[in-house]
Amino acid sequence: MRYLLMAVLASLIVNFEGEISPLVPLLLDDLGMSLTTYGLIGALAVAVGGVSAAIGGRLADRYGRVLLLVPALLLAAICNYATVLVQTPAQFLLVRCLLLFVEGAATTTTAGLVRDFSPRLGRATAFGFWTWGPIGANFLAAGIAGLTLTHFASWRSQIIIMGTIALASCVVVMFFIADLSPQLRARVITSERDMAIADAGAAELRLTRGLLANRVIWVHLLGITLWLVWFWTLNIFGATLLVQTFGLTESLAAVVMAATWGCNMVTLVAAGRLSDRLQARKPVILTGAIGGIAGMAYFVALVDGGRAGLWHLMGIHALLGIAMAVTFGPWMALFSEDVEDLRPDLQATAWGAFGLSVRLMIVGVLIAAPVVAAGGTGWSRWLFVAMLCNLLFVPAVLLLSGGRRPVSAARRPGGW
Repeated sequence: MRYLLMAVLASLIVNFEGEISPLVPLLLDDLGMSLTTYGLIGALAVAVGGVSAAIGGRLADRYGRVLLLVPALLLAAICNYATVLVQTPAQFLLVRCLLLFVEGAATTTTAGLVRDFSPRLGRATAFGFWTWGPIGANFLAAGIAGLTLTHFASWRSQIIIMGTIALASCVVVMFFIADLSPQLRARVITSERDMAIADAGAAELRLTRGLLANRVIWVHLLGITLWLVWFWTLNIFGATLLVQTFGLTESLAAVVMAATWGCNMVTLVAAGRLSDRLQARKPVILTGAIGGIAGMAYFVALVDGGRAGLWHLMGIHALLGIAMAVTFGPWMALFSEDVEDLRPDLQATAWGAFGLSVRLMIVGVLIAAPVVAAGGTGWSRWLFVAMLCNLLFVPAVLLLSGGRRPVSAARRPGGW
């Protein structure tokens, strides 16, 4: 539990250091950038992070998670402080590329650690806590901005606060994190009892096809990448969208986004716990996905009208946060289990492929969303596209195994 907590804290740190969504309106004004320019800079930086995620996953499987994670956390903190010195868009591009290169490898490593320290009977709950990393980063960044921007009125103040919190947390992780032996990482652990009695000797790995030769992995990656288009639209442009569409101030927009991520964090653990108790993944995933699509349709209508009160916006964002949490935590558990059925020793490699796939999608969001939003219909057209991507996620889930997993037996690899 302690090591799992450290993996979650590391995930929170590395995501928090790169979270600048609440600061985008101020950043654009200070550096003289258009939203389109910001999108192109972000797209290039995220592409660099995608390459890093794929490479980092393979290195973490080969040499160990902690050996890669601890230096990455410290380098990310240094890059975060370097952002304060940025004066031009070119300098901002350089710093973001360096930061996201480090972040890509570190995030992949933490996902592998969560699998290592969580038996299958608690896998969805564990990944629910892991998701507190990216979601908690959004919540902290939005919450801190909502509380302090009215006093400091500078995006650089937020970077200094973020860097200080991250650096202090890095020290804690450095002293309390640990790694499993390669032999133990290669075992499939179903319960805590299996973890306690697991043999530390050489494990005989099953002979299977490579991960990327299996169609189930491709369905997983394609489906979740489409589903995350909406999530990353809110993550990157949520505060900007609220300012431009509904006329909120930057601090109020940050408060609305904090409500989204706060509800999401609470629900992640509850949804994971429910999925673990039922030992069912797909029914929970589909419930969250369909509920989220209904909420998205309603929000698109609000954006199209351009009028909504503060509490109205907070309510619909809270519901969207809940729906996303119900979907994502159990999906992570299902993906981890499907990879484990194929090659239990290649968890970080699989999460590296996930990181690369998602970051390529983020590149598309960063480039396309500002262009589409600049059209006559504003943000409603892009949000409609994101909602359609969520609709395509539903048939992808139906193609996967994992409707209900018996406690005593694992599924066959690639079962449809």
